[in-house]
Amino acid sequence: MQRIIKDGQIINDNWHLLEALTTIDQIPNTGDVIVSLATWLEHKSLLINREGNTAVWLAVEEEIEELVNDLAELPLIALDFPTFTNGRHYSSARILRDRYHYQGEIRAIGDVLKDQLFAMQRCGFNVFVVRADKDIEVALSGLLDFSEAYQGASDNPLPLFRRR
Repeated sequence: MQRIIKDGQIINDNWHLLEALTTIDQIPNTGDVIVSLATWLEHKSLLINREGNTAVWLAVEEEIEELVNDLAELPLIALDFPTFTNGRHYSSARILRDRYHYQGEIRAIGDVLKDQLFAMQRCGFNVFVVRADKDIEVALSGLLDFSEAYQGASDNPLPLFRRR
């Protein structure tokens, strides 16, 4: 079982991330699965009626607005970082939290490294799937890299000078 960082703690993950090319026939009826956006959009009615929970992952080129009408149905949205230098989904997390007031789990998947966790958390991510070749214990310390943030963000909308 894979270990992840969720809400500042290392836990075992019970979700199964499915490949983009997974067909509807390959998706088990039980257990918690994360399907691609394309699979969700094509088979939404079937996926909602599964016995297990269903969530969606978005590739970096996919827009969060594709899911706006489905946010209430989704307990988790995973945002893929194909490389650590591609940060487009930082904005997706902020949009989910700030514009759409999404309260579910926002999960960072892909090329997720320790040095990104503090900024990702500020944007609204609360779950991190750290790269398999990295030490998750070391990565967890990335959430504590800074004691204070000057600017407002999803985790605290007030800038430092307004918090005095």
